[in-house]
Amino acid sequence: QVELVESGGGLVQPGGSLRLSCAASGSHFSTNTGGWYRQAPGAQREWVGDITGGGSTYYADSVKGRFTISKDNAKNTLYLQMNSLKSEDTAVYYCYASRVGRNYWGKGTLVTVSL
Repeated sequence: QVELVESGGGLVQPGGSLRLSCAASGSHFSTNTGGWYRQAPGAQREWVGDITGGGSTYYADSVKGRFTISKDNAKNTLYLQMNSLKSEDTAVYYCYASRVGRNYWGKGTLVTVSL
């Protein structure tokens, strides 16, 4: 079974930085794509970006240049480094892993960008 657990969320000031982690079991990021979505209060889910098994990264325009996705294959863990955070980045962040043509999701971690 695929299980993902996000961590690292919290309260951060505008302009600050935060790094989220996603530890996975049942799916290997060394060979499978993993990534991040987010959902702001009252908004639809928004794709943030992902990373392929080979290490290629892709980002939504809204976060490109500020967010960086990386992974540690040995730890089977995804990371989302968020810099220059804005209030608009406030959301629950969900990681996902792709396996056999479908996505598996974590329960999310809340990021609040506020003074």
